[in-house]
Amino acid sequence: MLVFYFFAAVAIWLGVLSVRGGLRFHSYVQRELARPVAGYTPFVTLIAPFRGVDQGFGENLTALCKQNYPAYEVIFVTDRADDSGLPIVAEVCAAAARDASIGARVLIAGEATHSGQKVHNLIAAVAQIDERTQVIAFVDTDARPHEQWLRSLVDPLGDKQLGAASSYRWFVPLRFSLAARLRSVWNASIASALGGDSGKNFCWGGATAIRRETFAALRIAERWRGSVSDDFTLTRALQEAKLPVHFVPRCLTASFEDCSFAELLEFTIRQLKITRVYAPHLWQAVLLGGLLFTPVFFGGIAMVIVRLALGLSVAAPAILLGIIFALGAFKALVRCHAVSKAVKDYDKAVPARLLSHLLLWPFASLLFLFNAVVAGFSRRIEWRGISYELKSPTEAVIISRET
Repeated sequence: MLVFYFFAAVAIWLGVLSVRGGLRFHSYVQRELARPVAGYTPFVTLIAPFRGVDQGFGENLTALCKQNYPAYEVIFVTDRADDSGLPIVAEVCAAAARDASIGARVLIAGEATHSGQKVHNLIAAVAQIDERTQVIAFVDTDARPHEQWLRSLVDPLGDKQLGAASSYRWFVPLRFSLAARLRSVWNASIASALGGDSGKNFCWGGATAIRRETFAALRIAERWRGSVSDDFTLTRALQEAKLPVHFVPRCLTASFEDCSFAELLEFTIRQLKITRVYAPHLWQAVLLGGLLFTPVFFGGIAMVIVRLALGLSVAAPAILLGIIFALGAFKALVRCHAVSKAVKDYDKAVPARLLSHLLLWPFASLLFLFNAVVAGFSRRIEWRGISYELKSPTEAVIISRET
């Protein structure tokens, strides 16, 4: 029991620190939402790689072409001319052609050989951007940005001291699905790691903007070659150059998707495998955190059940477990409240799923531990029908691809 009490006390202390981090996230989001957009609106190339058709694909692409922005172009890029998403992309481009302020086109990048397919597509698209482009922005087609998204993402780059501006996604399940809700909770914990410390922020490939001159000066296209992770590679380049990344809460982007448990495991394990290769210190932190929390919380529950069965007192361990759970639930509440204000037009969808965040966070922690352990034994991932072996941050070998 003394061992349990000791580690429970450590878990509570870490929980308090985590709540402090959640409150800082909430405060930062409020400050950023209150800050007026300055009006920096240079010509932008928005690059949207795709492969296949995501849930809500047409609506997502349409949102990209209906941004409240003076003038920009969208490059939709895929690897093959028979991609199933091309007919939908063609319709969206045709509709966008009626707006003189927006240029939308499709680029076929061909199959990757020595890089991840998404990275290969991005390199090909960057080489084709408009000569007027001053800022390059990247977006994923499984997310649906609001109409002020591009303006809000680009605006911070009016400060030339910044390296990039970035945001993150928020999964919104379309129906009651335990797997989809657990994925939303799992992903949410990463979102609240961002905030006011621009030196510790990271770029997410689904919502990042960077000045064209910065992109060229850091030789990002060259550094991407051999990589499977566009965002980790970009983040590392910016950190090495000591260029901060500004987190933009206004650009937190909703992804309206469901998933099965198999898809949940594939997604979360892939993320931790990529993290292990590109940011091993983060993978180690996840692993060590899980090794502390899981035995204390779930082992503590098992101990309480056994002691009840034996007629022994459970007051002390039950109180400790209650404190641990309450700290995690409170952080989830704070995070959801902040996001409900930031995820424009979807604020009503966040509270409706609040109960999942309050109740499922211990299972998300358990899932993180499982992901980290699995990632410790394999570097092979599958992403959009392509299997890779992640040899190193600069070498990804394509094992197979679906025909």
